[in-house]
Amino acid sequence: MTLEEQIKQKARDLGFDIVGITDAEPLHKNYLDNLLGWLDAGFAGRMTWLHKDVEKRTNPAKLFPGAKSIIVVGLNYKPAYNPANGSNTQGKIAPYARYDDYHPFIKGQLRKLVDFLIETTGPCLKFKICVDSTPLLERAFAVKAGLGFIGKNHALINPDLGPQIFLGELITNLEIGTPVTNRRSAQANGCQKCNKCVAACPTGALRQDGSFDATKCISYLTIESNTEIPSDLAPKIGNWLFGCADCISACPYQQKAPACANKDFAFYADRTFLNLKEVINLTEDQFNMRFANSPILRPGLDHLKKTARICMNNLSNS
Repeated sequence: MTLEEQIKQKARDLGFDIVGITDAEPLHKNYLDNLLGWLDAGFAGRMTWLHKDVEKRTNPAKLFPGAKSIIVVGLNYKPAYNPANGSNTQGKIAPYARYDDYHPFIKGQLRKLVDFLIETTGPCLKFKICVDSTPLLERAFAVKAGLGFIGKNHALINPDLGPQIFLGELITNLEIGTPVTNRRSAQANGCQKCNKCVAACPTGALRQDGSFDATKCISYLTIESNTEIPSDLAPKIGNWLFGCADCISACPYQQKAPACANKDFAFYADRTFLNLKEVINLTEDQFNMRFANSPILRPGLDHLKKTARICMNNLSNS
């Protein structure tokens, strides 16, 4: 097998569902222009870190000098158990947060891939592991690596696995096989005339013009903003306590996708819904213990309690 074939096989052995390899050349200028325009429009809200290291996001060499190739991996996280609603006392949790925090999990598996590369190619390997928080437009590089297309829900959609995919990247100084340059998925226009995700968005964060206003997104409001949720948007949250998946659930690709098959990635069915009264009564220690290694820790207990009260009010008025 070629080195490229060995890498892809090893990545699959490590539990990744998809893997692609592309060069580390900068993305087309349009990506940077679109990102800057999105930031200037104020659509990032309080996510101020997105304004930092902007050029690094489209140019891997600025992030990691000597970069030659990028190995992009994807992990399907569609839950096997995914009921639409709970009782009138429960808040919904976004599917990705029903698992352990994916950041350390994917980083750990990519570190094993690095060990394999060192054994295979020698100690001169230089690398950088990237998972979400690293300033890199990972969905764009996933498209470039042939793993799918960016849907109208602004998620990477793989035609076989749908849009519930965690991504990770391994930037290396290796020139691997014949890196793909500017490759677009054969499904690049896979959404075509479908607008189900746009119609399903409760708050209008997915705009009719194709842009995305994160400041209206329920995931942003319940996780990232850490401020009072605006009164005009609070009723639209429904009983989403942490995150949202309405635009994902509406996607036809998601509906036909298989469930997560990785048995090493811990899933907690009891985090599909949380009792809102119990959340409001949690102490800080109970919160930290119950959700150790969980993304649910991210907004902090105070903000989670504020959201829980909004969810309770919405349920009582429904």
